Amino acid sequence: MPVHSQPTPIFQATRVVNRARWAGSAYANFRHDDVMRIVKAVAEVGEETARYYADWAVAETGFGNADHKELKNRLCSEGIYEHYKNHDFTRNRVDHKRKVIEIPRPAGVIFALTPSTNPVCSVFFKALLALMTRNAIVISPHPAARECCSDAARKIAEAAENAGAPDGVVQVVENPTLEVINGIMSSDGIDVILATGGTPMVRAAYSSGNPALGVGPGNCPAYVDKTADIELAAKCIANSKAFDNSILCTNESAVIAHKDISSNLVIALKKEGCYLCTDEERDRLCEVLFPEGKFDAAVIGQSAEWIAERARIRVPQNTRVLLVNLERIGDDYVLSREKLCPVLGFYEVAGRDAAMKSCNAMTRRMGSGHSAAIHCRDPQMILRFGSELAVLRTPVNAPCSTGASGFDTNLAPTMTVGTGFFGRSSVADNVGPHHLVQWSKIAFSKDSEIDMNEYELIESQPTPKVRHPDEVIDYSFADGFDSHTSGLHSSGNNALTGEDLRAEIHKIILEEIRSLHLVQETRY
Repeated sequence: MPVHSQPTPIFQATRVVNRARWAGSAYANFRHDDVMRIVKAVAEVGEETARYYADWAVAETGFGNADHKELKNRLCSEGIYEHYKNHDFTRNRVDHKRKVIEIPRPAGVIFALTPSTNPVCSVFFKALLALMTRNAIVISPHPAARECCSDAARKIAEAAENAGAPDGVVQVVENPTLEVINGIMSSDGIDVILATGGTPMVRAAYSSGNPALGVGPGNCPAYVDKTADIELAAKCIANSKAFDNSILCTNESAVIAHKDISSNLVIALKKEGCYLCTDEERDRLCEVLFPEGKFDAAVIGQSAEWIAERARIRVPQNTRVLLVNLERIGDDYVLSREKLCPVLGFYEVAGRDAAMKSCNAMTRRMGSGHSAAIHCRDPQMILRFGSELAVLRTPVNAPCSTGASGFDTNLAPTMTVGTGFFGRSSVADNVGPHHLVQWSKIAFSKDSEIDMNEYELIESQPTPKVRHPDEVIDYSFADGFDSHTSGLHSSGNNALTGEDLRAEIHKIILEEIRSLHLVQETRY
């Protein structure tokens, strides 16, 4: 009897990409009402399972706060749907005055890498962005959150298909090894990479040869001015730093406090559940957070009480944040760096000029292009802060975690924060669906007399339910991410079927024969 070996992870990943290309080409022509029905169905599943996956994510990763993860799951499912439900990324735009018609063109296949810190909410968020712009998406979860993210991806894929989406429009990489991820990122079956994670992974996405939307690291200062509402500032900062145990990259790394209000701000922060460490406790805490000068990933997303126990610090029950006085601000002083845990630096400055210098020092390297918060009631100082710092989002009198990410401000809600030119990123905005669709423009002569109303009436036909024709795609070629395999189904958004597929295979065979013939001539 023939022995059938198990498909390799690379083979399985190739099959996922090919299937996504077919789904993307089928989905690209769906009408607006059909698209939004699919989006709504997926958002509803995210809302219904928000708590379930919040508990699962905490159990699997070992960090974070289930209540806050549940909130993020809701914000990134039903919340995203509500925010964008009146936006249109599928129908033509007709500009009568400029005599221009804009036609929406989906990217095709999105490869989405999701982090362990914001696992399932990122799955929901990126899938909804892809679906509302008529793209297929392949999700690659962080290995530390693979099980909960994979299950969530399968759940929303089922919801999308039940609502009429093509089979395979949402897929997940079941074995996200480094080899598989690098292979998919460099495959010409991928049109855009949507990368959220650590700097090495984002840099790898940018160097893959495919277009990539990635982010940079944060190190967010929160300046509290002498004109600030102290009680409000303390509440915003403590709530933000404690949110999901400070896992969001938009959380405050340090408070920069004007000397006129510094003492009162510390008192207010203590009332909000912050514990001010002594200098000796701070030094022990530094050893726990930064052994040998490098941040210990084991403390990411752990509670303030958990961290305090390991630093041998006795804190009151229900302490939410550990507050530490900083000796200075600088790259060489580790406590002023980004800390994805509820440990908050506190640094007093003599005045506004000193505050700007300190905030610039924090964002110059680690946090360029990211975020910085200000608590202030002086319009002139607020404008100065926003214009002099090399950051692209400045929440004012709001929590930085949920303010910069658009959930407590009117910025676009996102789980992917672009850092622009400052942070060596290709995108400067809070990433949203508009980044996953391009608009082809038909432009008439300025002097032409044309009735643009005629183009308003043209609409695509209703979209039938489409199922994947398994017999059409021959996976026998898919033994790796070589040029033939990855290119076989990647010419634009057109899937190969029937005679076209046979012709393409015949063409590949002829090219291989010619190349072999040339090799023989060279040898002999």
